[in-house]
Amino acid sequence: MRLIVAAFALAFGLDQLTKYLVVYRLGLIDRYAIDVWPPILNFRYGENTGINFGLFDGGADTGRWILIGVSLVICAALTIWTTRQPAHRGLRLAAGLVIGGALGNVYDRVLYGYVLDFLNMSCCGINNPFVFNVADVFIFAGAAGLILFEGQLKKPA
Repeated sequence: MRLIVAAFALAFGLDQLTKYLVVYRLGLIDRYAIDVWPPILNFRYGENTGINFGLFDGGADTGRWILIGVSLVICAALTIWTTRQPAHRGLRLAAGLVIGGALGNVYDRVLYGYVLDFLNMSCCGINNPFVFNVADVFIFAGAAGLILFEGQLKKPA
């Protein structure tokens, strides 16, 4: 359980720290765009009331609380499922990353009514119009880890 909590704290803390530094200290909230290393890395201000890539972006307050509730249920279920599995450090680390990222976005939804996004990355002639945040990176990496490490729990017959 300690590894889940440590990974959660890392993901949550880095997500909130980067949002504060980029959005408020660098002034992205006022400038809306900062080119860091174009086109590879740009900061673009975004307020996401939906889920990934703006899906389910209805803007209704009911949707906000539904997304918060669904995220909390998923975090609780993931914690319960992971702690009931045989001790596997990779699985617990991955679960903590997903939970930390998800709760970082939940925190934004509760505080602001939307998720703060600021990362925009493009490459190879493809112009990516979407923005995301560090929590999304941790959710993606953690989900990949859950898939990878869950497969290691199953022993061949």
